Amino acid sequence: MKHTMSKTLWVSMLAAAYVSAGAQTVRIGSQGDALSMDPHSFNETVQLSVTGNVYEPLAGRNKDLSLRPVLATQWEQTSPTVWRFTLRKGVQFHDGTPFTADDVVFSMMRTQLEGSDMKSYTNPIKETRKVDDYTVDIETKDPAPILPSMISQVYIMSKAWSEANNAVNPVDRRKGIENTASFKANGTGPYRVRERQPNVRTVFNRSANYWDKIDGNVQEVVYTPVANDATRVAALLSGQVDVIDPVPVQDLDRVANTGSTRVVSGPELRAIFMGMDQKRDELLNASVKGKNPFKDKRVRQAFYQAIDIEGLHKQVMRGASSNLATLIGKGVNGYAEDIKRLPYDPAAAKKLLTEAGYPDGFSLTLNCSNDRYINDSRICQAVSANLAKIGIKVQLNAETKGTYFPRIMRHETAFYILGWTPSTYDAHNPLLALMNCNDGKGAGAFNYGNYCNPKVDALTRQVQSETDTAKRNQAIHEALQTVAEDVGYLPLHQQFMNWGVSKNVELVQMADGFMPFKWMTVKK
Repeated sequence: MKHTMSKTLWVSMLAAAYVSAGAQTVRIGSQGDALSMDPHSFNETVQLSVTGNVYEPLAGRNKDLSLRPVLATQWEQTSPTVWRFTLRKGVQFHDGTPFTADDVVFSMMRTQLEGSDMKSYTNPIKETRKVDDYTVDIETKDPAPILPSMISQVYIMSKAWSEANNAVNPVDRRKGIENTASFKANGTGPYRVRERQPNVRTVFNRSANYWDKIDGNVQEVVYTPVANDATRVAALLSGQVDVIDPVPVQDLDRVANTGSTRVVSGPELRAIFMGMDQKRDELLNASVKGKNPFKDKRVRQAFYQAIDIEGLHKQVMRGASSNLATLIGKGVNGYAEDIKRLPYDPAAAKKLLTEAGYPDGFSLTLNCSNDRYINDSRICQAVSANLAKIGIKVQLNAETKGTYFPRIMRHETAFYILGWTPSTYDAHNPLLALMNCNDGKGAGAFNYGNYCNPKVDALTRQVQSETDTAKRNQAIHEALQTVAEDVGYLPLHQQFMNWGVSKNVELVQMADGFMPFKWMTVKK
């Protein structure tokens, strides 16, 4: 009864919020909110998808994920370590100021400041130089043959606006530091932020001075976080929202077979995995004192082989996933189908724990989000139950991503879940961000368990600079194989996207999980 009342109340609130919605308004109910409007503060798909409707990169993506000119009209390598970008003329920020090279130089610099979560994208950059008002040179530390792709999610901010609004430094989610850029925005993109109420709703209006053609007809987008699965589905089926992301796997048939809604599905490039603290001398919030069990490969392998991956696939994900042996999903360049998972074998896992000196197991905390990935908290519950069978007692701490991500970004975790979609659609991105030693400058920026193997770092540098495709792919494979043999992570699966959409709305579902408003149409 309590759950039903809560759902009814939410739907009533949604109805009140959207009573004035017009014919060209799209109302989106998402599992979670963008944590900030600052495009450099947080490297997460929801964040970058939402802000990517307001801000733009030099090179972006077409509907098929191929690279396309955006704020740069063309680019070329003038030397092995220098890329020259010709900028688009006649572009204005939403406040009317012109877009120039100064904004590019400023934005690339800003991503490297403390607080920015985008360092891994610009880590290879040595310097960004203004040649003239509409030309910039980006010099890299080493040859970077895929640089335009690497910076396709680095959005350009107005230097003048940032200076005038005390937003020169990025918002720092780790330390809870906010500034104007967290709540207001001034981009060059097709939509403006009209209203921002974090974790309540954000309203976007179509920009009147946008430089490019907009394929869709949507004038207004109302974006509302609705964390509860049942409430989100009820809002779609009752017509209070037009799009929901995601549709819970248990409700797919219901949404698909209702006359007014449909399910838009497709494999996502995102890999879901678990990380383990391999740096601390004493594991955080664990019963083992004076040492860290995860420093022992046998313990990591025991955790791996205790996970019933087919059980997760069939019972938790209901078939809407594809099991993985690495942190690279199908569709990403470098995906290695020949690298196989370690077998599910609780007896072997128990033996490994005993050999490592933990015959009775131990207890620890598993940090988990409950509103970010598909069935994230249920995955964590299932893994906890699996581990209990080999004597590992898990205290599950599941929380909203608004507190979860800052926690793991501060490395306040011993064991955690994470998902990753490579922005470049190439293995170099997760190798650098997840599997390299954390150097504090961008490499290993999301390696929250501090896995570290210098061999992987060296191979990543080779991948970054190698122009011979065969040699490059060989280096990718060797790096992924090394991480797998080290059991540096616990790979789980590649999740599928399931969006619930009103039959009155047309949209484009991209394999990177982005939802561009400019490609949405409300049918008359």
